[in-house]
Amino acid sequence: MRLFGDINRLWIRLTGSTAEFPLEFRIFHALCLIASLALAYNVPFNYLIGLPYIALLSLVTLIIFLFLYYRSRYQRKVKSTITIFTIIGNLLFAINFVYNSGTYGPTDLLMGLSILLVLCVVPKKQQKMWIAVNLSIIIGMHLVEYFRPAWIPNSYISRESRYWDLSSAYVVVIIVLYYTITYLKRNYDHEKRSASEKANAIELQNRHITKQNHDLERINSEKNKLMSIIAHDLRSPLSNIQNYLELVTEYELDTAERRMVEGDLLKVTRRTIDMLGKLLVWSKAQMDGVNVKLSYVNLRDALFNTIELEKAIALKKDIALTTELDWDIKIVADSDMLQLVIRNLISNAIKFTNTGGQISFKAKQIGSECWLIIRDNGIGMSTDKQSELFSLQAQSTFGTDNEKGVGLGLLLCKEFTELQGGRIWVESAPGAGTAFFVSMPAGN
Repeated sequence: MRLFGDINRLWIRLTGSTAEFPLEFRIFHALCLIASLALAYNVPFNYLIGLPYIALLSLVTLIIFLFLYYRSRYQRKVKSTITIFTIIGNLLFAINFVYNSGTYGPTDLLMGLSILLVLCVVPKKQQKMWIAVNLSIIIGMHLVEYFRPAWIPNSYISRESRYWDLSSAYVVVIIVLYYTITYLKRNYDHEKRSASEKANAIELQNRHITKQNHDLERINSEKNKLMSIIAHDLRSPLSNIQNYLELVTEYELDTAERRMVEGDLLKVTRRTIDMLGKLLVWSKAQMDGVNVKLSYVNLRDALFNTIELEKAIALKKDIALTTELDWDIKIVADSDMLQLVIRNLISNAIKFTNTGGQISFKAKQIGSECWLIIRDNGIGMSTDKQSELFSLQAQSTFGTDNEKGVGLGLLLCKEFTELQGGRIWVESAPGAGTAFFVSMPAGN
């Protein structure tokens, strides 16, 4: 295996690497080397079978081919060398035809091999020309032999010498064809593999660019959403606060009027702080990422105080918030994130439930999951509304008591639930209330 690797590295060094030469030039160098090896064999062989002139011609051709190889490989004059190689090759084969018994010898076979090799290395626009040259030489020499047979003497000294010459020529042709085709196929496979790898790299790059574009579009959409919230959803309540304060400052109000204004001012302030809190939490999650700290927590430790606080808020709207669960159920969650999710869902239920309505909070274990269910008998929502509920496309809407939302609460619930390894979904119908389901991994 090591020997094969050494031979392969030597061959690459002799023919040139892909970084140095294109494929057709490397093929030309390989042909020069293979032809030189064949000629080096032919010199002593032809001399031994009684063809000294052909042996001399093979030696001259060997020297010429080695010079052309050096000129192309190391002096890098490839294109002109290929042309010289083709011209000299045809000329030498014409001389070989005369001195190697014409059609009685192996020249026709060698000329067929030569045109095949020439077509592998010459530019495509020259191929027809060299085919014409090859045919012209062969047909011309055949006509000369036919009409002037005395001009093409039989150079074989015996029947055996012709036998060995033709057999040897055929073996050389087969060997040269084998190595040439093998070399071409190996380089073709290499080029195909390289092209495939480049195509895959380009495809991966395009996917990366597409993902970057999608991320940029998402970031831009989030930025526009953020600016919209700041420009409208926060500006409006802050303007109301300003108006209330101007009213109190500029006009003398009796006690009842002052209390009514102060109550409205407190309500607007609370809602504004709630919206601002959600906005800041969401913005921080998008910009800095969220550090999730999962652990085994029971519902009492994580949610009892949150539920009690939401009960007090619901009571102010005359809404009954009931619980049906085992407080000692354990789940795998981030306690702070879970509180935010459940608080947002219950606040959302209170917002869209009419005065005197009912909200229930249930927890039940189903297999390896624990389902937390917040169900209300509020105004419900349409299917179209549900489809965009957990996205930036969701529009903020007013609640049953004119409560104003920021449009980010449910998006936060979805993102934080999934970060904890859970899932969230909704079931609702207009006028039939809404149920939010939060599924979390159950603890042991």
